[in-house]
Amino acid sequence: MGPVPDSFRPLPRRLGERLRQILIEADYTVSGVRDRLGDTAARALAREQLVPALRATGGEERLGLLLRLWWLQEPVALAATRAILPVADLAAAGLLAVDGDTVRALVHIGPWELSGGRPGYVVSDPTVRPGHGSPRPDHVVGAGGASGTLSRLIVDGPVERALDLGTGSGVQALHLAERAGEVCATDLNPRALRLAELSFALSGLDNVHTREGSLYEPVAGQRFDLVVSNPPFVITPEAARYTYRESGLAGDSVCAEIVRQAPAHLTDGGWCQLLANWLHVGGEDWRDRVGSWVTGTGCSGWVVQRDVQDPAEYVELWLRDSCEQGTPEYTRRYDAWLDYFEREGIRGIGFGWICLRNDAAQDAAVRVEELRHEIEQPVGRYLPDVVDGAMTAHRLTDAALLSAHVALAPGVVEERIGPPGAPDPERILLRQRDGLRRAAQVGTVEAALAGVCDGTMPVGPLLDAIAELTGQDPADLRGRTPNVLRGLIAEGFFRVAR
Repeated sequence: MGPVPDSFRPLPRRLGERLRQILIEADYTVSGVRDRLGDTAARALAREQLVPALRATGGEERLGLLLRLWWLQEPVALAATRAILPVADLAAAGLLAVDGDTVRALVHIGPWELSGGRPGYVVSDPTVRPGHGSPRPDHVVGAGGASGTLSRLIVDGPVERALDLGTGSGVQALHLAERAGEVCATDLNPRALRLAELSFALSGLDNVHTREGSLYEPVAGQRFDLVVSNPPFVITPEAARYTYRESGLAGDSVCAEIVRQAPAHLTDGGWCQLLANWLHVGGEDWRDRVGSWVTGTGCSGWVVQRDVQDPAEYVELWLRDSCEQGTPEYTRRYDAWLDYFEREGIRGIGFGWICLRNDAAQDAAVRVEELRHEIEQPVGRYLPDVVDGAMTAHRLTDAALLSAHVALAPGVVEERIGPPGAPDPERILLRQRDGLRRAAQVGTVEAALAGVCDGTMPVGPLLDAIAELTGQDPADLRGRTPNVLRGLIAEGFFRVAR
């Protein structure tokens, strides 16, 4: 591992276990902190306002003191801290600093919830608040909204080996450690690896090891059953200023490279899942751009766009992130960033996720779509079914589909919309009550299939029966229905039983 600032030294195992036990006994957990702060203080913290949280954590009882120290980054009384924590040992490890009769934390320790409500902890650099300077170039951020999004996306285990590519403070490795026998956590930033090791120690993990390096370099020649990454995908015209968010590669190429190199590091059937930004360029469909990263990899892919920001929104987001509002550089950097987007014809920036499964198949299916609505969480629980549906629909010829036994997927209901008392509805919708919660407008034939498809009969004879009941030509129904039904299978409204 490369040089690490002297303020961070290896945490002795016994000290890590002791600190973990102190945190748990004080209920310094996700639920304990939520209950102690209350809704008002929690919402204020989201707005970078500390006063309500400071009021809620006053006094010198254990949880309040730990919150002020590790979460709110406030100095606390030395005497009261010594009654709870091994101050001298933690200071020797570089986690605390003693200044006269007060103590302050040199790291942020945030509670994180693992499966079954088991407590975990994420150790990061203290949050830099507006008006208190900018982050250092090797700043290590803690768990945030994106961390939660990716953790809920990860497919269920168990697997033998997993890789957290660009681990940062180690939050994704915490989740992988519950699914995998062995986890490798990599990062270009040695400071991130040291803080991630603290996260693993405080979370009671012993099956995670770290390696330093860029992208897949630290694991050259190795394969994994599961690869996850929340990479430094921020698109900027400058050289990388902050390692946690910028790769130094042009445009959205860091995400493209992770995707293109994934098959060489996946076992057969292995998964690669990452969050990503991608460019919306004038004269180009973003679906073609991102889809081209996946096409040719031999992997089945599912690309989902969850949000799009215009260039100004995007720049403002990341200038706020680095606390540059109100500084002399703010206007200059804002202007230069917009100049870059204008030169490159960039109209917007998409945010979402990319999931690949190494099917090693010539006819692997790639589904690229936009989903802005709320969907069921966690996605990882049903994500394989989503990819299976797209793959199955892609492979089915018309003849094969007419011979297939198809069933309505669980949780799908029918809605008929029209004036009360009307003999026929204006629209018929199939709606998923769970999972991706899609809605699809269908015709009377597809609605009739939904009512009778239970997997016991092939599609062809069912269409013949519907044709007879509705006075339609059976050959016509057999000719035009497969294409519509194929789309409904790809979207998860129907499943092929056999």
